[in-house]
Amino acid sequence: MNEEKKWVKIEREFDAPIGTIWDMWTDPAMFSAWYGPRGMSVPVAEMDVVVGGTRKVCMEMTSPERPMKMWFTGVYKEVTRPRRLVYTESMCDEDGTLITPQAMGMPDDFPDITEIIVELSEVNGKTLMTMVHIGVEAGTAGAGGWNQAFDKLAEYLSAREVS
Repeated sequence: MNEEKKWVKIEREFDAPIGTIWDMWTDPAMFSAWYGPRGMSVPVAEMDVVVGGTRKVCMEMTSPERPMKMWFTGVYKEVTRPRRLVYTESMCDEDGTLITPQAMGMPDDFPDITEIIVELSEVNGKTLMTMVHIGVEAGTAGAGGWNQAFDKLAEYLSAREVS
């Protein structure tokens, strides 16, 4: 049995100050504007961004058949504004009660708790973001979802500059 940790690491450079990118991760309204894969919206983002604080996020997609909602909850483990953010993530129901990933159709080996590490640094007036999601493998739909979300973040930042 392979006990090696599974994780995806994504680096992106954004044409925005480090404080703006930090806010995109920690301000519920700003987070809702970009988070999730294409086609998903975020109708709920509750965040108490302090060590030990909790977060609860709902991603929603409307299909011709019905709306689909996925709820996530977690706890902030590190909050070092504006450079480092670490939090856990687990699937839950609308009330925040934890549910197994398998109940949401995830593979049998998908962990109940994953961890997201976001590190930000300024480089020539831009922000370099490194995001590691421990428990989500590179090359999976989860990793693809992150890349789509970061594309949406770049587009959101571009649109803000124009307006």
